[in-house]
Amino acid sequence: MKMLLWTVCLLGILVPRMFGLKVQYDGTSSNNGHGIPEEKQSPRSSVEVYDYKKYHPIEEIYVWMIQIEKMYSKLVTQHFLGMTYEARPMYYLKILQNYKTDLRISRFLRKLDFYILPVINIDGYVYSWKTNRRWRKSRASHSNGTCFGTDLNRNFNSSWCSIGASKNCKHVTFCGTGPVSEPETKAISRAIEDKKDSILCYLSIHSYGQRILTPYGYTKKRPRNYDELIQIGKKTAKELKAKHGSNYKVGTTSEMLYFLSGSSRDWAYDIGIPFAYTFELRDNGTYKFVLPENQIQPTCEEITAAVLAMLDEIYKKEWGLARAVVLSPATMGLSVFLFIMIFF
Repeated sequence: MKMLLWTVCLLGILVPRMFGLKVQYDGTSSNNGHGIPEEKQSPRSSVEVYDYKKYHPIEEIYVWMIQIEKMYSKLVTQHFLGMTYEARPMYYLKILQNYKTDLRISRFLRKLDFYILPVINIDGYVYSWKTNRRWRKSRASHSNGTCFGTDLNRNFNSSWCSIGASKNCKHVTFCGTGPVSEPETKAISRAIEDKKDSILCYLSIHSYGQRILTPYGYTKKRPRNYDELIQIGKKTAKELKAKHGSNYKVGTTSEMLYFLSGSSRDWAYDIGIPFAYTFELRDNGTYKFVLPENQIQPTCEEITAAVLAMLDEIYKKEWGLARAVVLSPATMGLSVFLFIMIFF
């Protein structure tokens, strides 16, 4: 049996309403000495006023994670993944196999667990709030402090820095000093490689351009299961369009977007994960990387519909009626990793 891995990379904290919450953060928090703020009121009252229709600084996201774990203690647990360059902790939430509210999700979770890491590029995310809104790299120091940051989506060990990336540390697509040279990509790679033989699907979500992209970015060569990837991608795009009318194109990265090497999607596919995609979210160029907050909710709604549609297709392929009869309870405890990463 294989687990499903979903890596979601978002411009901001675009969290689907998995728990059916109505939410707006009130800002009441303090730091516990480990980079994680402590909430000052009950988890339920804090979570219920957190606003998913706004972008949030990292402190508010941390508080949200703590509150979600406390409020749903029988459903959600928080786990440590690693540390960033600037010594900020990276945590993910694990959603267990007992979700009952949504029948469709409940069907998935009878066989799956979800792992959610809300922010990967934490240092860069903090810097984008405090100094430069359009900053996309990490914040590692290079060349004796003359330049900062690595494009984490050029740092994975997949044809590293061969095309569409720069070895100049001052460039926005700086690929790092070597493959997987950054603590953030090390943490992700370690977590995924430990389970790679049990992972079926890897999904990353970026902005912008409204595309569903398959491997590869570093070559015109198409993946071995190209037809299957495109078929699932087109069905997913159809479901996405049905929500709010957004048109998404489907194809390989090198054909539909541009050449790039060292991406997490291509790396995931190269290590043996057969279903690897990148979503490029709204829009088509009007707002580019600075999507207005009034588009967060519809973007969440349509991307959630798309992810569920993709899960449906993969679920059918992995657990269709013809195969379901041979599954025993011992072989049905699978997992979905949902890493929400900021590559913008």
